[in-house]
Amino acid sequence: MEKTLLLLKPDAVKRRLAGRIIERLEDKGLAIMAMKMFRFTRETAEKFYSDHIGKPFYEPLVKFMTSGPTIAIVLSGKNAIAVVRKLIGKTDSSQAEPGTIRGDFGLSNRYNLVHASDSKESFEKEAATIFDACDIIERQLDELICFPEEL
Repeated sequence: MEKTLLLLKPDAVKRRLAGRIIERLEDKGLAIMAMKMFRFTRETAEKFYSDHIGKPFYEPLVKFMTSGPTIAIVLSGKNAIAVVRKLIGKTDSSQAEPGTIRGDFGLSNRYNLVHASDSKESFEKEAATIFDACDIIERQLDELICFPEEL
């Protein structure tokens, strides 16, 4: 199974959309392997978004990400990275398809509710910025789904 990281950004937390977003992920069959609420420090936000240093949106992004609580979630599932990216929709919420998280709930390019890893390498770097290795629970999908022996 593949793992990915999803952040519920400060706008998602402030607007009380966390439960609805998490429900969509679990409804799709993705398993939560780790989850925590925290507030980015400037130093951690700069490290997390270091790929964007020098871009015009970098400083406003760091300011936004340090403005309130964030929920970080490690998800596992078949093709988890691609599945989550499809579920969240395009970065600019005004261009995201209806039915995606950003298409249904996002307000703009900046206030787009979520961040998701775009590759295995990104997941490893990003997850290590937020979680200790022992925070991520390793479990098999068959351990997560319980079916009664008889209905």
